[in-house]
Amino acid sequence: MNCPIADKGCGGCRNIGARYGDLLKAKSEAFQRLFPGAEPMVGAENPRGYRNKVLRSFANGKSSLYHGIYRAGTHQIVSVRRCLIEDARANEIANIALELLEKRDLPAYREDFHKGILRHMQVRRATRSGQALVSVITGGEEFPGGKEFGQELMARCADVKGVIHNINPRGDSAVMGYRSHVLAGRDEIWDTLGGLQVCLTSRSFYQVNTAQAEKLYARAIDWAGLSPADKVLDAYCGVGVIGLLAAGKAGQVAGIEIIPDAIACAKKAAKVNKIGNIDFVCGDAGKALNGKELRPDVVFMDPPRAGCSGDFLRQVIQAAPGRIVYISCSPQTLRRDVDLLQKAGYRLKRVQPYDLFPYTDHIEAVCLLVR
Repeated sequence: MNCPIADKGCGGCRNIGARYGDLLKAKSEAFQRLFPGAEPMVGAENPRGYRNKVLRSFANGKSSLYHGIYRAGTHQIVSVRRCLIEDARANEIANIALELLEKRDLPAYREDFHKGILRHMQVRRATRSGQALVSVITGGEEFPGGKEFGQELMARCADVKGVIHNINPRGDSAVMGYRSHVLAGRDEIWDTLGGLQVCLTSRSFYQVNTAQAEKLYARAIDWAGLSPADKVLDAYCGVGVIGLLAAGKAGQVAGIEIIPDAIACAKKAAKVNKIGNIDFVCGDAGKALNGKELRPDVVFMDPPRAGCSGDFLRQVIQAAPGRIVYISCSPQTLRRDVDLLQKAGYRLKRVQPYDLFPYTDHIEAVCLLVR
C-alpha cells in the first residue's frame, strides 16, 4: 500500500515508498561512522504499523474540524486519516474520536492567537493487550461536553479503557501539559513486554515500537551479565521495565525516575508481577548516587534524547560500577557520554543499534561499558 499523504509534505516519516532494506543499510552505515566496529543494526520484522502511540494536532478547516501531522519544517497541519507507520486500530480510534468532536462544533486552538479549544490528541494502544487510552489536549481549561464525549467514545470503542483531558497552555513544543483529569474510564492500561505485565498511563514514557523494544531490552539484560550477588541501579527508569527484567537475575534493584506517574506505574507492575527485590524512587537521576547507601555493581541508564546529565555521569564515575549498560535514542549524545566515560577509565566493549523507528532518521542503541 502506498502512503496516501506522501506527496503532502507530511513530516512523520521519510521515504515510506523506498525499500526498507536500503534505508536500514543507510542508517547502519551512519551509525558505524560514529561507532566504528559496532555490531550490525537489528532491523524490524514489521517496519510498518509499529507505532503504538498516535499523535494528532487539530486545525480549523473551511467546513469542519480536522486533525493531522505537521508539514515538515512548518506549523501547517496535513490532514491524516491513515498513517502507514502507526498502529491501524489506534488510527481507527483517532478517526472515531474526530468524528465525535466534529459534532460538538469545537474550534481548534490557534497557537498564534492563543484562542480556541482543541490542541492535540493522543491515542496510546498497548500492542499485546489491545487496551487503549485517548487523551484530548486543550489550550485551556475549557472543554465543553468533554465528559459526554468520553462516554460516547468508550461506548463506540470497547478497547478504549479511558479518556483523558489534558490541559496545555504552554507556548513551547510540548504536546502535553502538566495537568490532566479523567473524563471517562481510568487513566491506566496494561501491556505485556518480556513476559512482564507493564502498567501505562497517558503521560508515561513507553517505547513506541513494542516488538523492537523487547529485543533491545533482552540484549541489555544479557550484556549486563547479572548474578544474584549484583546490586543494580536503573536510572531514568520510566515505568520500570528494565529494572523489573533485571530483578529476575540480580540480588537487589533500585529504579529512579523524575515523573511521578511513571513511578506509580512501576510500583504497580512490581506488585502485579510479584517482584519483591526492587525499590522505585521518584527523583532526579542526577541525585541518585548522592547517598553512600547505594553502591551498584551494574548501572542501566536510558536517558532522554539530551543524554545523561553531567551530575549523574560524575556520580556514576565516582561510584565506579563494574558494568554500565547505556540505552540511547540519540547516537550523538551517546557518543558524547561514552567518550566521557572512556576518559574516566571505562572501556566500550559492545555496541549495537536497533531500528525502533523504521522510515525515520532516528536510531536507538545499546552499549556495554566495563571498568
